[in-house]
Amino acid sequence: MPGVADPSEIAQLLELGGRRFDLSERALVMGIANRTPDSFYDRGSYFSFDAFVSHCDRLAAEGADLIDIGGVKAGAGPEVSEQEEIERVVPAVRAVAERLDVALSVDTWRASVAAACYREGAVVGNDISGFADPGYLAAAAAAGASVVATHIRLAPRVPDPNASYDDVVARVAERLAELGDRAEAAGIPKSRVMVDAGLDLGKTTAHSLALLGASRRLARLGYPLLLSASNKTFLGELLALAVDCRRDASLAAAALGLAGGCRILRVHDVAGTVRVREMVAYILSERAGR
Repeated sequence: MPGVADPSEIAQLLELGGRRFDLSERALVMGIANRTPDSFYDRGSYFSFDAFVSHCDRLAAEGADLIDIGGVKAGAGPEVSEQEEIERVVPAVRAVAERLDVALSVDTWRASVAAACYREGAVVGNDISGFADPGYLAAAAAAGASVVATHIRLAPRVPDPNASYDDVVARVAERLAELGDRAEAAGIPKSRVMVDAGLDLGKTTAHSLALLGASRRLARLGYPLLLSASNKTFLGELLALAVDCRRDASLAAAALGLAGGCRILRVHDVAGTVRVREMVAYILSERAGR
């Protein structure tokens, strides 16, 4: 079947803190928990501390394998200082680590913020900047943390309306391989490095769609492939959907990504994505005769 990844092509192992996950059969679902007043999706619904903690409780109850905690949105907006980001996310990581038995990721491009969160229990640094902070990889290596290497054309919070590539899939694959090599050179083993094509990050709708369709090629890079497509702009533009009407499109993207070899799904709808994961696993197992 075109576009369906052969299990032998996919990185089999992911280490998160002291946990080891076999990705050959089961993908992981990463729930999104934004402690921001201006998130593109939840519009600050979980900015208050109590609402945030309750949201994380719900993500865990719905089956999240990881929770990704962020304090600054990726898109343009008011400046958030390093200290303000720390005040948003460090107490949040501490509180969730104390109450939930789930792996925690911090969504930040600042090494100082990541390091502070590692001390409170986070085990993943999810960096959409492509390790732009020179100290990022060293901080993760020192903490024994895993990292997400993401492709972005410019930088977080910088508008990029004229994104252009001669071959978007080839250029993204090359950059992700380079970032993976950098992480390994910094002392982070391959089993603790994930890669993310960065849909919508310096990409047009056509670029993001092409990258989603090329998941099988990106999964062959040798690192677990993370898909972050949930409720994103390219889905809305393709189907003329407002941001609060993209649930079905997001689940369809998750299903396609899973078939193509994506093994970590970063999503808002954990419960729905868990069901998609299980159904796709049944279908692929039947196809393989297992």
